Amino acid sequence: MDIACGEGAFTRLLIGSGFKTFGFDASPSLIERAQRLAPTKTPKYAVGDATRFAKLCNGLKFDGATCLLAIQNIDPVAPVFHDAASVLAPGAPLVIVMNHPSFRIPRQSAWGFEESRQIQYRRIDMYMSSLTIPILAHPGADRSIKTVSYHRPLSAYINALGANGFAVTALEEWTSNRVSDSGPKAKAENRARHEFPMFLALRAIKINNYCGEINANMVSPMIASAAPAY
Repeated sequence: MDIACGEGAFTRLLIGSGFKTFGFDASPSLIERAQRLAPTKTPKYAVGDATRFAKLCNGLKFDGATCLLAIQNIDPVAPVFHDAASVLAPGAPLVIVMNHPSFRIPRQSAWGFEESRQIQYRRIDMYMSSLTIPILAHPGADRSIKTVSYHRPLSAYINALGANGFAVTALEEWTSNRVSDSGPKAKAENRARHEFPMFLALRAIKINNYCGEINANMVSPMIASAAPAY
């Protein structure tokens, strides 16, 4: 299942690998495009709200779910994880990719350059506060069309996942593969890109019998060592 699937690019990729997929999005026009671009009638799409989508699944249980570069546009996030837990099979993964909440905060983060040390740095003006940030959908065109980005600290995501029966078992921080090959700041730019990840990906596993026995094979060593005996 792809949460906030947009025009269905990822579901089409999964279909090519032999998966059965279901995707939904709040935008009817994006779902219409997803249906039009689908190579077969196999993928299932629906218009739905990411904060209350369990009813779209008609009691089905899924072997995995994704939410790719969309979670930062959804508020609140706890209902997303609640409904994901309700439709995922025990032990199934939820994979989330987002703009890195520590280093890529709209209007509150930026690149800077320190001439005296010849280094490029990442400036962060706010982090712990939750923010609602309007973003121009088409800069330079119609300025009345906006989307909204919701910034939250990383702990808000981890705690909301845990509160809804998920254990985070993997986290990756993705840096840019862009390379500056000329100019006086090229070395500093390349070093900074390598040090400051702009995207974050995490995998959370739905824990079976969350309020009862915890299976240590499903959770990270840190969580397993801290879990009380039931």
